[in-house]
Amino acid sequence: MAVNLPPHYHDAEARYKKAGTTADKLVALREMWVILPKHKASEKVQVLLKTKISELTDQQEQEASGPKKVASGTFKLSKQGVGCVVLLGAPNAGKSALISKLTKAKPEVAAYPFTTREPVLGMMDYEGLKIQLVDTPPITGEHYEHVITDITRSADAALLLLDLSNDDGMAEVEQVLARLKLARRELANGHLPSDDPTTYALPAVLVATKCDDDAADIRLEMAKEWLGERYPLCVVSAERGDGLDDLRHAVFNVLGIMRIHTKQPGKPTDTTGAPFTCPIGSTVAELAGVVHSDFEEKLKSARVWGAGVKDGQTVGRDHVLQEFDIVELHV
Repeated sequence: MAVNLPPHYHDAEARYKKAGTTADKLVALREMWVILPKHKASEKVQVLLKTKISELTDQQEQEASGPKKVASGTFKLSKQGVGCVVLLGAPNAGKSALISKLTKAKPEVAAYPFTTREPVLGMMDYEGLKIQLVDTPPITGEHYEHVITDITRSADAALLLLDLSNDDGMAEVEQVLARLKLARRELANGHLPSDDPTTYALPAVLVATKCDDDAADIRLEMAKEWLGERYPLCVVSAERGDGLDDLRHAVFNVLGIMRIHTKQPGKPTDTTGAPFTCPIGSTVAELAGVVHSDFEEKLKSARVWGAGVKDGQTVGRDHVLQEFDIVELHV
C-alpha cells in the first residue's frame, strides 16, 4: 500500500529540512502531521513523525528552561531483543528486586528510597526470545529524572509497579501517572489514539508487588476496586517468586507481537530456531520486510502453514498472519 503523500506535505518537509531553529522545525513537523493521511500504509511515517515531534518538544522545553545541566545519569538506550519494556514506579516499589529476578542484571536492592540512580538494563528469557527490561530511577510528585522521558520514548511498553506492602501504594501510583503526564508520557491498556503527536503513549501492565506482605490481600482488593479495567494486572512477589511466570507471559503479551517461522522453498520445515517477530496483524508483505529490507517490495507470493489456511496454501501479499504460522516467501 502506498502512502500517497500530497504535494503540500513535501513542501512542509522541505521547510523542516531547511529550518535552523527548534521552533521552526516543530512548526514544519506539526504541519506534516496534520497533512499526513492516517491509514495503515502511513503507520511507519506516523511513528517517525511522532518521535521527532516528541524529541524536539522536549528539546524546546529544555532550551526554554536555560542551559542544560549535564547529569551523571545521562543515558542513551541501546535497544536489544524483540522488545523493550521499562519499569516505572515510586521509591521502594520493588523495581530493582523484580528485574534482578527476571534477568541476570544486578541492580542495588535496599530498603531505603532512591537506591536506583541510573537506568539498569537486563535481558529476560521468554520461550526462546530475549526481551529487554529497563529499571529506572523512582518517580514521585516532586522527583522526576529527565532520563525517564528519553527511555520511555525508546521503549515499546511499560510495567507500572504498585507496592502492596504500603498503605499509600495506590496514591503513589497516581503520583507517578500524573508526573509522567507532565512529561507527555501516558500509560494505556493497549495503544492510545495518536491524535496528539507530542504525547508518547505506552501500553502498560500494572504489577502489584510484595504480595507476600501480611496485609497484601486487603490492599489488593482495594486496588482492584480502584483499578477497574484500567490496566492488565499481575500480582507478584520477587521475594518468594510468586507470579513471575505469569508476569513473563504478560510482558510478552503487552508488546503486541507474534512469532512467525519461515522455511525455504523445497526444504523441510524447521521450527527449532528462533522465530521472527512482528506486530500482531502483520501481513505477509510486512513479515517479508522484517526478514530482509528488500523482500517487502520484491515479494510475489507466499505459502503458509497454520491457522486459518490449508497447509501450504498460496496467499497474496496482504494475507494477515497469525501466531506460529510458518511462511515460505517467494520473491
